[in-house]
Amino acid sequence: MRTADWIHIFQQSITDYHQTDHVDTPVQNPYPKGGLEFLMYEKNWIDTVQWHLEDIIRDPQIDPVQALEIKRRIDSSNQHRTDMVEYIDSWFLQQYHNVLPAADASFNTESPAWAIDRLSILELKIYHMQQEAIRPDASETHRAACAAKLDTLLTQRSDLSAAIDELLRDIAAGKKYMKVYKQMKMYNDESLNPVLYQQKKG
Repeated sequence: MRTADWIHIFQQSITDYHQTDHVDTPVQNPYPKGGLEFLMYEKNWIDTVQWHLEDIIRDPQIDPVQALEIKRRIDSSNQHRTDMVEYIDSWFLQQYHNVLPAADASFNTESPAWAIDRLSILELKIYHMQQEAIRPDASETHRAACAAKLDTLLTQRSDLSAAIDELLRDIAAGKKYMKVYKQMKMYNDESLNPVLYQQKKG
């Protein structure tokens, strides 16, 4: 598979979400569990729900209790997103485990899955900027500005896709090698977040 295939899956996930456009809509992943397509759909669904949670929490009229609930839900979603990225990277590690890196193989600053994470979120930006570029109740100035931003996002998609495809080709050819560093998020860990572990002492 190439990034073009994953972009299609991301678009499918975004379209499926907007059938209800509700953050509590249960995911209905159409792909076989455990496969890369399943992981890509699941990853983008997490991103899509979180995108809309971030919109909701910015409502200046939001009830403070609801805002706190959503903030905690966003924290949980961030952890889930990170776990999914690491799971996808583990899939790639397994995929290329028989590849012997060349003596002069180099290390990329970003793993494949973290680059794909950026691609997933970029697809959400493209979708919503497209909506703004054609929004009938917006001014012509607004629509024109969004259309210009959309052009930039589409260029970014092309560049990022090419870079990811090249990275995966280089890993498969032994020109680059990958590592997976577990993201040590501290704010959700009762033993690492001082606000949490000091409360436990009390």
